[in-house]
Amino acid sequence: MNASSPSPAQNQASTTSLYGGVTNRRVTVRDLAAAKQRGEKWAMLTAYDALTAGVFDEAGIPVLLVGDSAGNCHLGYETTVPVTMDQMVMLSAAVVRGTKRAMVVADLPFGSYQESPAQAMHNAARLMKDAGVGAVKLEGGERSARSIELLVEAGVPVMAHIGLTPQSVHALGGYPVQGRGDEAAHQMLRDAKAVQQAGAFAVVLEAVPAELAAQVTEQLAIPTVGIGGGADTDAQVLVWTDMAGMTAGRVPKFVKQYANLRAVLGDAARDFAEEVRTGTFPAEQHTFH
Repeated sequence: MNASSPSPAQNQASTTSLYGGVTNRRVTVRDLAAAKQRGEKWAMLTAYDALTAGVFDEAGIPVLLVGDSAGNCHLGYETTVPVTMDQMVMLSAAVVRGTKRAMVVADLPFGSYQESPAQAMHNAARLMKDAGVGAVKLEGGERSARSIELLVEAGVPVMAHIGLTPQSVHALGGYPVQGRGDEAAHQMLRDAKAVQQAGAFAVVLEAVPAELAAQVTEQLAIPTVGIGGGADTDAQVLVWTDMAGMTAGRVPKFVKQYANLRAVLGDAARDFAEEVRTGTFPAEQHTFH
């Protein structure tokens, strides 16, 4: 074997790993299940448009979430509650068009699935047929289990979301950590097992004590995705505008900012305005004759 050629073990890793593995198709629920069995951790980011989704896809992020968090960070709402199905379909379709490899998961927004499993099916079908997503996400544990079961029976992959559920912000009175205390922790475990039993392929654990998230992760066969759930979940997700430093003001404790794009864009805009004001832009190289 040539010294520069990959070994059989390396070839096997390259075809199974979520990073640097298969590139001629999209990531699937089977890939995520296999990653759980291997103990491979993976990252998920939100995306709301084709441009940024394409950047994350090229960076190798295996799963992109078209979150109803778009309401907060793109549409100017104070919460996710006002986000509509029409908006989610439009944003999700853009993310699908901008990507080639990532699994695209779309949120079912508030009011689009709580009424009945049939309502959940109708709106999940819209996201899959009209936007082309590979899976949907909905909030709630035991209370959403029947809807998850119906969707999965119909062939819709479902990612569940328990712990802090932002669509319930008014009922929760804000965004408090969930699962503290024995009773709350036991309910969290029941919720996690209920969504797994219903057929969810993964579950998001938001704003949960790290010890509880680790316990849930150990007890479930499906991947757990942490956002404020400590380091022991199978995957981690962040809102991309938080991760990249676009968000103004205070960000949640669980956020790490990997860049300061807000400052970069602000500086670029000020430089552009100054050059226009002083007449140095457009220069000769930017001018037609």
